[in-house]
Amino acid sequence: MTAPVPQSAPIVTLTINPALDVSTSTERVEPEHKLRCGPSRTDAGGGGVNVSRVIHRLGGQSVAIYAVGGPTGQAYRQLLEADGIIGRAIGIEGSTRENITIDELSTGRQFRFVLQGPHLTSDEWGECLAATLRAMTPGGYVVASGSLAPGVPDDVYARLARAARAHGVRCIVDASGPALAAALAEGVHLVKPSARELGELVGRALPTLDDRVEAARELVDRGSAEVVALTLGGDGAVLVTREGVTRLEVPKVEVRSTVGAGDSFLAALVLRLAQGRTLDEAFRAGVAAGTATAMTEATELCHRDDVERLEAQLLAQRD
Repeated sequence: MTAPVPQSAPIVTLTINPALDVSTSTERVEPEHKLRCGPSRTDAGGGGVNVSRVIHRLGGQSVAIYAVGGPTGQAYRQLLEADGIIGRAIGIEGSTRENITIDELSTGRQFRFVLQGPHLTSDEWGECLAATLRAMTPGGYVVASGSLAPGVPDDVYARLARAARAHGVRCIVDASGPALAAALAEGVHLVKPSARELGELVGRALPTLDDRVEAARELVDRGSAEVVALTLGGDGAVLVTREGVTRLEVPKVEVRSTVGAGDSFLAALVLRLAQGRTLDEAFRAGVAAGTATAMTEATELCHRDDVERLEAQLLAQRD
């Protein structure tokens, strides 16, 4: 039986370009043939929504703001309601996109097809931002995660970061490309780049761990982020602040799918911070949750028992 989760500071997540995640498997992926697939599953995906789903699985609570439309959007809302996710659906004219994940059984390879998403009008993305601002609470956290839909300006996360700071809310961003660069130019509380995304931000290759740590330090030193949580896949993760650098290796597990692992990492990290845990404790929870998600099939996310077991394992390794 899992322990109760303590009260925490309010958390709001924003997902401007959510997706129905469809996953299945086939023996071999090859062109010009009908590929007979095995059983399939459908999940409500997208960065911020995945963060809210994992927070809920870990016994916490958040408010998820997300844009949906069309028949796929209706299915998306039903999936979240069935999961007990609290949120606000912003209706849009276009249809919510789908992403497709195919596991090739003969090789163990995984193929991911990520669709672009519907065009959002200025009124639609503006309401997403306004709804997020209305849901925020001083002393709480706001997590902006995922790609931007066509029509959404690159600086939308930067606008959120600016408003969050003015309202005493800590802004966390997990994005890539121009949207991430604009947010960091504004300054955020925490950012979670991959090694590739970090290299793009600093404009150079980062072949070694020392190179990556130095690049993360640059972001902290110039005020782009107070905390950089750098995820390195099977090589673990690194936490960089003005106070120092912490590295954690991932526990040894059987990796089945890494889809959603980064979102799970971020969810557990922000939940533990919101609960008043130390940054080191939150970082350990993040690594545990990312690892626990990698243990699941296709687009399934982590399970609370696995996360808590891996947290305890990482703590024992430290001691």
